[in-house]
Amino acid sequence: MLFNSFEFVIFFSIVFFVYYKSYNNLKYQNVILLVSSYVFYGWWDWRFLSLIIISSISDYLIGYAIDKNNNKKQRKQLLILSLFVNLGILGFFKYYNFFTESFTDFISIFGFESNPSFLNIVLPVGISFYTFQTMSYTIDIYRNKMSANKNLLEFMTFVSFFPQLVAGPIERASHLLPQFGKKRKFDPYEFKEGIKQSFWGLFKKIVIADNCAFYANQIFENSDSYPGSVLVVGVVLFAFQIYGDFSGYSDIAIGISRMMGIDLMQNFKSPYLAENIQDFWRRWHISLSTWFRDYVYIPLGGSKVNSSFRRSLNIIITFVVSGFWHGANWTFIIWGALHSLFYFIQTAYSKNLNTLKILPASLVKVFNITVTFIAVTFAWIFFRAESFTHAINYISEIGSSTILVNPISYLRDMGASIQPIIIIIGLIYLSVFEISNRNASYSFQVGHYKTPVKTLIYCSLLFLLIFFRATNGSVDFIYFQF
Repeated sequence: MLFNSFEFVIFFSIVFFVYYKSYNNLKYQNVILLVSSYVFYGWWDWRFLSLIIISSISDYLIGYAIDKNNNKKQRKQLLILSLFVNLGILGFFKYYNFFTESFTDFISIFGFESNPSFLNIVLPVGISFYTFQTMSYTIDIYRNKMSANKNLLEFMTFVSFFPQLVAGPIERASHLLPQFGKKRKFDPYEFKEGIKQSFWGLFKKIVIADNCAFYANQIFENSDSYPGSVLVVGVVLFAFQIYGDFSGYSDIAIGISRMMGIDLMQNFKSPYLAENIQDFWRRWHISLSTWFRDYVYIPLGGSKVNSSFRRSLNIIITFVVSGFWHGANWTFIIWGALHSLFYFIQTAYSKNLNTLKILPASLVKVFNITVTFIAVTFAWIFFRAESFTHAINYISEIGSSTILVNPISYLRDMGASIQPIIIIIGLIYLSVFEISNRNASYSFQVGHYKTPVKTLIYCSLLFLLIFFRATNGSVDFIYFQF
């Protein structure tokens, strides 16, 4: 079930009405959330609900056992069991064929042959998100950062909470889980702000992302037919497509949750205004980047290790694992590795910049934002490409003399005539709101304009949203595949 579908509007309206009719009874509220979350997920494929239930019950029991056990060795064994269950499920469904193929290719180098058995496995939607969410629960109990939750209903609701179930934000149990232990009453202000947040998320998805996708998909899928200048347009449009698509989903999830009295963490904070790669990852998919910081980078030793080589290795491992989390393809691993390379270049550049100080601060800031955006956009080529060869060919064409060819005629031949205008309008809206709200907790605030101006803004956004929802229909969110 998609947030941008009419089915979801009906579904959420019913859930919302029944949910607040039961606000005097906490147990009923959680039962309604749990059942509605299973219906929401089961709308895609009921069979995979068993995986969520297995993860929920196993980590509930293991978390409780760790909390009650004072034996250090046994606590560690229980934690390993939790990781084995969660990573075992994730690894089988997401990485079995990748590892099988990679192993076959590796041994063939030495002249060995094998006949591997590849499985026709369907990747369960959102498995990477809810697996990481429930894993952090048992890890935090093991680290004595929180106590085990004794209420199975509350814990299962935490794992399966439908607004953020399939594409995040990846919540920490210490933040989200306690909220299911408190009654939620209807709050008119939070309801209004939730609607605005969801509305802005839908705009980013339907108006910006889906219209950018119209061109980006054609260009990437037929990259051999276009000159380098068109390929540059394609990757820039993909950069805004994936941002509008993914941050739009997060905005909708946050907005829906606010309407229901649940607070989710901010997941994006104007990432394309970042001044360096480290700053980018403080702003992009914040729930994932902080997860890898806390559960991969710091356990490896983080930046506290004495060896500069070890510190650099920790950074590389974290970025590469982050890339591999996104998908079972070498392109994602390279994408992650590129970000670690950019990080090292940024570090060296920052040291030199501090000694020069020859440019105005505002000009340096604009330069840094521009360079960071170019680096991130370049890496998106590997993220979007079907294979390593596809990415290399794409980059090679950009580096050729065809980069000077006028791309307008090629874009015009692709079909739709209204998309370019709407993309420009949408990006103008996006830029204005991103810049004006770059320090805000939530991304959609119209600001201190007079009422007629606010009304005009809301109406124009609503018109574009309704028009392109009717034109393009319900388009899947990109991160559903991860």
